[in-house]
Order: sequence, then structure tokens, then C-alpha cells
Amino acid sequence: MLNTTLTVDGMSCEHCVKAVEGSVGELAGVESVKVSLQQGKVEVRFQPEKVTLEKIKETIDDQGYDVKD
Repeated sequence: MLNTTLTVDGMSCEHCVKAVEGSVGELAGVESVKVSLQQGKVEVRFQPEKVTLEKIKETIDDQGYDVKD
């Protein structure tokens, strides 16, 4: 199990939280997702053998938010 914290631009409201947590949370291998609007951070706990970090970033990007490296 890995934990990572991503910096994400463009999140500004509860709808953003639901969009990110919902889409990333549906990925196989993701155990938990927690968005902090104030910090612009997304904490993800996932199983790397089931889902890649790139797939998680791509999923956030697909929701219209910008993941910083």
C-alpha cells in the first residue's frame, strides 16, 4: 500500500471535492482519497500493483483539474 499527496490546481468548492474523490475512489486499487481545498492537496492511499500513480493523475486531469508534479 502506498500513500501519496498530490498538489492539484483548480479545485475551489465542494463539487470539486466530490468530483475528485468520486472519480479517483472508483479506481480499482484505490483504498482512500481525501481532498483538502484549503491546501490544494489530494491524499491518495492505493495499491501500486492494481493502479498506477499516472492513472490516478490522469483521472484527476480528466475531471478538469491540473495535477502539479
